[in-house]
Amino acid sequence: MNLNSTSSGQRIHIGFFGIRNAGKSSIVNKLTNQPVSLVSAHKGTTTDPVKKAMEILPLGPVVIIDTAGFDDEGELGELRKGRTYRILDEIDIVVLVLDARNTVLSEEEKDFLKNVKKRRLPYVIIENHADEVAPHAFSEIPEESIIYLDATKDDMSQVKDALIKLLPEIKEPALVADLVQEKDTVILVIPIDESAPKDRIILPQQMVLRDLLDKGCKAICLQPSELAEALRENGKISLVITDSQAFQQVAEIVPDNIRLTSFSILMARYRGSLETQLQGVAALKNLNDGDIILIAEACTHHRQCNDIGTIKIPNWIKEYTGKEVRFDFTSGNDFPEDLSKYKLVVHCGGCMVNAKEMQNRTKRCRMQQVPIVNYGMAIAEFNGILDRSLEVLN
Repeated sequence: MNLNSTSSGQRIHIGFFGIRNAGKSSIVNKLTNQPVSLVSAHKGTTTDPVKKAMEILPLGPVVIIDTAGFDDEGELGELRKGRTYRILDEIDIVVLVLDARNTVLSEEEKDFLKNVKKRRLPYVIIENHADEVAPHAFSEIPEESIIYLDATKDDMSQVKDALIKLLPEIKEPALVADLVQEKDTVILVIPIDESAPKDRIILPQQMVLRDLLDKGCKAICLQPSELAEALRENGKISLVITDSQAFQQVAEIVPDNIRLTSFSILMARYRGSLETQLQGVAALKNLNDGDIILIAEACTHHRQCNDIGTIKIPNWIKEYTGKEVRFDFTSGNDFPEDLSKYKLVVHCGGCMVNAKEMQNRTKRCRMQQVPIVNYGMAIAEFNGILDRSLEVLN
């Protein structure tokens, strides 16, 4: 991944939903101008969410998601419906596709629309096959929210216009640019070890580097072994930002008069979960023997022999607490709905999923009164330097 590419986590997620054979896949293919989804007259052709990251002008970088019909039947159908509803956790805009040949909403469509409204998600309604019947409206849907079209004949200009109007007016949250001044020198400590991905740096490091360059700062990227020399040779350093795993080593090198923080702490603020994460830090101090902790990662990757999630974090927690706690591990989309058995969730930075997904995971923890903390903030606490690493945000 280079600095000019946009990760899925940074794209607007647009989901297409509806009953089977409403025409979701046909509309997705027409909108993307690509055969993203299989199309068939047979009900239930789309069995799992299908995602396509792309540029759609003038929308910009988006992820288009086609889903299985939420009226699917049988035991397997229930599982497919569950996955369809699960996708709502990461959606920024909902497109509900109806079959215009039906004169009333089905119970499944009514329930889905209620769910969307409850989540306060922006949505647009498409009545497909509209060329076959006279236009009509549903009492449950404002008429101005409806687009009438035929996916096989009409272009997608109406759909694009509606999506543009619904694009969330997101005020880009602060990452690091508000903490520095133009022409400041900032050091980024990026360890290259067995845990580092081959041929690239991870997304938070990319994002911070780009933000600093856009601000007009001088950014020095180095490994921990090069830090002391860089501090001696580069005069006034405004800020040092480190990978969490090198926190202790870096804190011993950086003098107290130079501000110090981590990529994880900046990401927690960027994702809007800093205060919730701090409550998770406090929960670390109150663990007891036999408590179960969930270690969750939003991405999937090959586990290294000294993996941070399955090896390092559990060992650090046991050392920090002195308690015989137990651990469960999840990765990717396998974040549990029911968190009641856990005393704490320790989550990765969540850089590879979008903000909506991380907000929903954090909200799920809050609603079930289960504290959550990310790797970086936990590691800073383990090393006794959390307070110092938060000073830069004050």
